Amino acid sequence: MSWPEWWRGVARVDELDPGGPGRVGARFAVEWRSRIPYPVGFEFTVDAVHRPASMSGRATGELTGTGVWRLFEDGGVTAIVYDWQVATTKPWMNLLAPLARPVFEYNHDVVMRWGGEGLARRLGARLLAAG
Repeated sequence: MSWPEWWRGVARVDELDPGGPGRVGARFAVEWRSRIPYPVGFEFTVDAVHRPASMSGRATGELTGTGVWRLFEDGGVTAIVYDWQVATTKPWMNLLAPLARPVFEYNHDVVMRWGGEGLARRLGARLLAAG
């Protein structure tokens, strides 16, 4: 995965298993760094790929849960919508979550914006909106 080359905040991505046809079953160890000075690592497994419209998978480790990414095109504009339903597994994060939720959500939004900006640069496209 080349995410660290263009997505600020992705510290590393290591392929653990290439998976089968369409990369279903592929597994990756991913580490993220953000404005919060604590890296978050998890393993991501690809559960389904429907090119070019969607992908889904699950996370285990410091984050656990599922995600679905959908791509839509209309009039030469592509939108990427993700539904990332995860929870942290570190006790200290869960303890702080009720108070720190706005900070965690802001931090997540920043990292996703970095991804949108990096992807737009990589594709030579203009980012119309993030968030």
